[in-house]
Amino acid sequence: MTIRQQQILDAIIEQYAEVAVPVGSSLLAKLFNVSSATIRAEMAELEQAGYIMQPHTSAGRIPTDKGYRYYVNSIGKDEVDSANERRGERAIQARVSGGGLPERAIRNAVDTLVELTSNLGIATIGPQLYMSGLSNLFGQPEFINGSHVQQVARLLDNLEPWLYEVAPNQPLNVYIGEENPIGRSAGCSLIIGRFRSPYSDQSYIGVLGPTRQSYRDVMNLVRRAGEALELALYE
Repeated sequence: MTIRQQQILDAIIEQYAEVAVPVGSSLLAKLFNVSSATIRAEMAELEQAGYIMQPHTSAGRIPTDKGYRYYVNSIGKDEVDSANERRGERAIQARVSGGGLPERAIRNAVDTLVELTSNLGIATIGPQLYMSGLSNLFGQPEFINGSHVQQVARLLDNLEPWLYEVAPNQPLNVYIGEENPIGRSAGCSLIIGRFRSPYSDQSYIGVLGPTRQSYRDVMNLVRRAGEALELALYE
């Protein structure tokens, strides 16, 4: 993939995350200050390689799971946080530090992630899985027509036992679309981080939402939530 193709893919992912409609060549042409024909040629190569797709004739392009994976893998951990991310981190720290009991602090962190990401928030509290923001998940445009609701429900039903069985061992884990071992057709991404708590050295906190995500922001917020909880619960 060329540098410009990567930049175009990034732009498609970020624009689609914001407006939830396929991204056309005319918008990208203005953004990159090149002709629409040039953008269409680059998009054709990205589509042929499987990074983007055209949902229907005459529409713009949307990312595929492969495109999202490439994007997520290219996100650098040392990138400077945006102003929105810094505000989000402060909100998480404020809610967690004043949380009192460990269970309340974890619930507060999840509830804050729900508010900041508009996703479903989850966390393990001992043997239980706490979930918040279900209406956020089913309120997303992808799930309005109900075609994926059954798959999403199946994913949620099996999430707790899967989480304890697999025990993801990375500080931050991202499962995109069909990468999910359960609910592969649900069109969801699970972004989940590991942290230490009085309940377990492998406690988890994260979010579940459509594959159309602002991955950089959400990944950073989930990572910060785990770090804030460890600091608050062991200070």
